[in-house]
Amino acid sequence: MNAVQLIVLAAIWGASFLFLRMGAPDFGVVPLIALRVGIAAILLLPVMRTAAARAEFKNNVGPLFVVGITNSALPFCLLTYAALYVSAGVDSILNATTPLWTAVIGFLWFGAPLKRMQVVGLLTGFAGVVVLAWDAVGAGGEDALIAVASAVLGALSYGFAANYSRRKLGGVRPFVSAFGSQALAAVVLAPVALVLWPHTPIHTINWVAVVLLGVLCTAIAYLLYFALIRNAGAQYAASVTFLIPVFGVVWGAVFLHETITPQEGLGCLVILLGTALASGKLSGLPRVLGLGKQN
Repeated sequence: MNAVQLIVLAAIWGASFLFLRMGAPDFGVVPLIALRVGIAAILLLPVMRTAAARAEFKNNVGPLFVVGITNSALPFCLLTYAALYVSAGVDSILNATTPLWTAVIGFLWFGAPLKRMQVVGLLTGFAGVVVLAWDAVGAGGEDALIAVASAVLGALSYGFAANYSRRKLGGVRPFVSAFGSQALAAVVLAPVALVLWPHTPIHTINWVAVVLLGVLCTAIAYLLYFALIRNAGAQYAASVTFLIPVFGVVWGAVFLHETITPQEGLGCLVILLGTALASGKLSGLPRVLGLGKQN
């Protein structure tokens, strides 16, 4: 049952990159994401029905604001901008570098130790990003390169948020964190979205895309993710990172007729290998290779 939940969650989050590609040209970056987090916040509002939940939100509003910016508003916008110039598959692959940045920021900013194989994983993952960036420049020029950088910055923002929430929101119930981060992200983005709201008509299919982003890829996905953490543990739930690019590529190919080049495939494999090493998913590899104990 946990495996089914994991695959469903990966399929949903993989689809978010498809919906970003569909909605971004019509809505623009900030209006699209303001709608996404606003819809999610409304759907998650029932978690605040108790006095205890409201008190928890009030007592942690500062950290929740930081997480709302760094785990939702900023990375969502950066990945949406990237979706204007690179495929849904490439966007989702670059998003998979999040555990790499989580390890780097944890080490540089929060003093978390790095083992030898984690360092190897970081270098491997960054090599995969270089492969993808090289291919993107060849296909789309400077705009694509900026898009790759934008997606990587989005993943870096997720990495900061993961470290920050672990330290500042560890005692806050997950559903309160989910609502608080989405609601505060919506508050920040709404005024900018009103100023940048498009003057041209928006196609119906793109309204469907933004609703699915908010309902399916944010509110429902959060519920699934937290249920998976509760039932199978945080480490198991985090392995969804490795499946999201698969679905991002598949949905892009099926619905947007995107193709994946050999360089993109290579970059994806290298990034996922590096991510697996950096996040400890291949912690037994040194023994297999006869490298002995990690430092």
